[in-house]
Amino acid sequence: MLPSLLPYLAFGGEFVLKFILVSVILLRRRGGRSTAALAWIVLILAVPVIGLLAYLLIGEVRLGRRRIARHREIVSQVQASIPAKTADPQARNAEVPAAFRSIARLGEAVGGNLPRGGNSLRLISDTDLFIQALVEDIDAASQHCHLEFYIYLSDHSGTRVGEALIRAAARGVQCRLLVDAVGSRAFLRSPLRRTMEDASVRVVDALPANVLRMAFARLDLRNHRKIAVIDGCIAYTGSQNIADAEFAVKRKLGPWVDAMVRIVGPAVHDLQRLFVEDWYLDTDEALNELLSIEPPITEDGIAVQIMGTGPNSYNDALRQLTQAAFHTAREELILTTPYFVPDEATVIALRTAARRGVDTTLVLPARNDSPLVAAASRSFYHQLLEAGVKIFEFQKGMLHAKTMTIDRDLALVSTANLDRRSFELNFEVSVVVYDTDFASQLRFVQRAYVADSQAVDAGAWSRRPWPKVLVNNAVALVAPLL
Repeated sequence: MLPSLLPYLAFGGEFVLKFILVSVILLRRRGGRSTAALAWIVLILAVPVIGLLAYLLIGEVRLGRRRIARHREIVSQVQASIPAKTADPQARNAEVPAAFRSIARLGEAVGGNLPRGGNSLRLISDTDLFIQALVEDIDAASQHCHLEFYIYLSDHSGTRVGEALIRAAARGVQCRLLVDAVGSRAFLRSPLRRTMEDASVRVVDALPANVLRMAFARLDLRNHRKIAVIDGCIAYTGSQNIADAEFAVKRKLGPWVDAMVRIVGPAVHDLQRLFVEDWYLDTDEALNELLSIEPPITEDGIAVQIMGTGPNSYNDALRQLTQAAFHTAREELILTTPYFVPDEATVIALRTAARRGVDTTLVLPARNDSPLVAAASRSFYHQLLEAGVKIFEFQKGMLHAKTMTIDRDLALVSTANLDRRSFELNFEVSVVVYDTDFASQLRFVQRAYVADSQAVDAGAWSRRPWPKVLVNNAVALVAPLL
């Protein structure tokens, strides 16, 4: 009797589980996007078993309740530990052009970081130059070296940085390296890691991933930040990982093209605070006393705003800031990103900018390390080209730089891509620069990317063979889930 009932019980159980998951999706208050919710519902109903498993694994932005509570407590403790004179120095009240004050307010909503004045910046768009500059700063360090990167490879660049940290540790400098447990898996198991630890360099894996954690937190929710802070006075951030431009794990796409910013000034304090919070989260070691260090102020320095985002913060501010920047543009908007899978509102804002007469340019890699993401990106081409957006595909490697310039007056260099993962899932960091000279430097680099790209012709794109149209449009249906 019982065997004959098994099919009915399985069908009934599946129906109940579907009903529960669809109800959960519809009741979601945080991080729920209507397009993403609809895509998940369709997948769960249309592809029963796979859809259910996929949603249970990656459908929710789950950091883990204990980790969420602990992270909030850490952020509160770190904020409270900042001395009053450091929390509101004179350089913090930087003057921001009226056109960008709404952007500055959105940036503040992320983590309370106002624009800081008095900063000196150097834009570095070459991997070897970045590694060389970082090694030189580590070699000159006298107190501490804090590095936090998504990917650390044991290649030439990784070895150079590792050896510099070993030399620093031998001088008595406190060296701490925080790398993502998934992005840097190979390095964490490498002889280089063991050699560094034997030399008193502290190496820690962020967001450890294993099968047991799968039930409590998403394994694909990663720490995607790239931060280096030297003695609390010099900092780096941007898209570059600690790896050669050839990027050995994906060499066929190389060279990887990135953009980094070296900062000297008050904004370093905000990057130090992000590192201290992330380090505390994965080690239980509080470094709050280091936040009393006051970075040097450059006379007539420029205004910089640091934005740290993650699944445990008001991430929508990054999405909203991007959209607000599109609406703020009056003459020119240039974007570069390797992964372009935006939500509907971001696409509308980009199209609106072009229709308003803003010279709108989007630069993406011609070859992507994720074919699915590449197909999803191209599913947006038609509507963007139709609105007047100029699309270029970079031909000389994997364009990995995540940058934006507005009217040569505002610049953004980020670890975040223009996709849902960066906006809602990963821990990211962005630097917004309110300075014409720096924005012009970044624009020069962006125009060099355009020169090494092939323009996507609107007419030719509309005449693509129907199989390609079918693939792009099919992938577009699941784009909200990517």
